[in-house]
Amino acid sequence: MASQSEVIDRLRATFRSGLTFPEQFRMTQLQNLLSLVEENEQLIQDALHKDLHKPKFESVLSEIQITLNDLYFAMENLRTWMQPEYNIGKNLATRMDDCFIRREPLGVVLIIGAWNYPLHLILLPLVAAIAAGNCAILKPSEICQATEQLLAELIPKYLSQDCYAVLCGGAEDTKSLLKNKFDHIFYTGSQVVARSILLAAAPHLTPVTLELGGKSPCFIYGHIDIQKAAKRLCWSKFFNTGQSCVAPDYVLCTAQTRDALLPALRETLRTFYGPDPGASLDMGRIVTPRHWRRLMDMLEKSKGKVVIGGGSCEEDRYIAPTVLVDVQESDALMQEEIFGPILPILTIESLEEGIDYINRQEKPLALYVFSDETSVVTTVLNNTSSGGFCGNDGIVHMALPGLPFGGVGASGMGSYHGRWGFETFSHRRGCMNRSWLLERVNVLRYPPYSDSNLGWLLVGCTLVKKN
Repeated sequence: MASQSEVIDRLRATFRSGLTFPEQFRMTQLQNLLSLVEENEQLIQDALHKDLHKPKFESVLSEIQITLNDLYFAMENLRTWMQPEYNIGKNLATRMDDCFIRREPLGVVLIIGAWNYPLHLILLPLVAAIAAGNCAILKPSEICQATEQLLAELIPKYLSQDCYAVLCGGAEDTKSLLKNKFDHIFYTGSQVVARSILLAAAPHLTPVTLELGGKSPCFIYGHIDIQKAAKRLCWSKFFNTGQSCVAPDYVLCTAQTRDALLPALRETLRTFYGPDPGASLDMGRIVTPRHWRRLMDMLEKSKGKVVIGGGSCEEDRYIAPTVLVDVQESDALMQEEIFGPILPILTIESLEEGIDYINRQEKPLALYVFSDETSVVTTVLNNTSSGGFCGNDGIVHMALPGLPFGGVGASGMGSYHGRWGFETFSHRRGCMNRSWLLERVNVLRYPPYSDSNLGWLLVGCTLVKKN
């Protein structure tokens, strides 16, 4: 088996040969990746069920179809994305020149995936890297071993082995991998590990995209259809057993809204998962015993009151959909991202108080506002900051390839999906081709300098304001 450095050297030699640059090569690799997903759908579902107990519905929707949609979108738009951009503002001095922006591939990039969506969180960045003309090394999460091994088996069968490689292993292997020089690092995961990624990238001055997370609030305020709100909140919170970086982490609402919401949540959860969610085929499991213990420790330390759920089974890595009230800002559940099927409800008395609470926290990866009042949704949107925003629903915004997906502040840096991923893995090279004509004008810039020549140059170099 080749060493990490040997694999990187092989890919770098391929990149320098220019093999990945032509549109046809990129399109062929995207088509091959499409075939990989379509032809192995059952194997993918089996691996995801083994790793996370994911139901087929969730695997197809959030792992397979989201990947296929991004592939369809990239293949449909690749030629347009690759075209030089000529809509450049010019001044009088450059009016006769050819000015444009080229999108050029960066080189050999490293993509480090996450365990909660072990397929799409590594294949969507790969779609972007291929579309942009890069070579790529994939490091799947070792926590989801079935999916990791499946990717390691399928990628070499469908994609060029000279351009793309899968390297498996644990944390120490990743640390070793990060000692190598890459042209870009794309990481999805925790803030703790992200700091290590940045430190590893610094000696090489490697640019980094960080797709992290945070405590994404769901702010419910004003007049609202409480039954519809409960359904959309429960689905987005407990999808993938709450193990989504964009899942609503907590609810902000008035005491009156809370009292109306709780019966609706109980009814909705019973409709979704039956009287015993643990027996439902639609309820997944916590990924590892270590992650289960972390969640239970947070729940046990919380001073909030459990009003729905609370059941658990360590052997089965099961935690029932759980809702707590009387939760304070200082509570154990409010100190870090929950990342599980536990939903605290905090009460506020006004729209302004809710906005102030959100703005006191780190900027979240997503912010959700539920309200029938457009003014409420608009007010929250205009007075907060978050990676993404969705009014009257949860998590669905990340499935649209035309929208950028990424964090801000502590929730991440950079974005991808669709065109935005192509831009992330491209260098925008500003280009100017000048004519040898008009040399009589150019002499104005040559020594010996004079105030007269400077005056004429300023006229020619100043951009004209458009009315």
